[in-house]
Amino acid sequence: MARTPNAERSDRPSRGERGERSDRGRGRGPDNQNSREREESDIVDKLVHINRVAKVVKGGRRFAFAALVVVGDEKGRVGYGSGKAREVPEAIRKATDQAKRNMIRVALREGRTLHHDAQGHFGAGRVVLRAAPAGTGIIAGGPMRAVFETMGVQDVVAKCIGTSNPHNMIKATFDALVNVSSPRAIAAKRGKKVGEIVSRRDGAAAAAAKE
Repeated sequence: MARTPNAERSDRPSRGERGERSDRGRGRGPDNQNSREREESDIVDKLVHINRVAKVVKGGRRFAFAALVVVGDEKGRVGYGSGKAREVPEAIRKATDQAKRNMIRVALREGRTLHHDAQGHFGAGRVVLRAAPAGTGIIAGGPMRAVFETMGVQDVVAKCIGTSNPHNMIKATFDALVNVSSPRAIAAKRGKKVGEIVSRRDGAAAAAAKE
């Protein structure tokens, strides 16, 4: 005996016609994938330090490698990461992936230097970062230079005081960069105009130069 179709079931919209189902694939098109690949291609990475450690086991020594990598887009974004593996390329890959996930954005003055001086510390490492006029270049050594080069800073004077451990130097540098603010952000917090903040800063700099 033939089964008669259900009238109520025939009135329901098909799965492709439902509104909540039609938006399921939104945001996964080729445009988002191309933009993500474009961002990945703009990122520059630098190997700061690599350490080899040995573990003595019954059959002999077992070597492992720890890598410290700094990445940035040379437009104000920078990050660091560390990775451990039995092989050097794998350790570098792990460190690079972690650095890309932990990137921060730092406000730059005229796209070449910091807006103001900053200090940071981590463990026994302390760093002092100072904004510099055009043409100064990057006056920094070791791991700090890698951070500024990947971030896109062109003029800066930096000094590390205390330990020379690259991990502590990198973390102290990022501690200082996190506290760097732009005049626009300060004006928004204080409810003033950007011109008032910049004029006071320029006046203080001129007074310090006369002294």
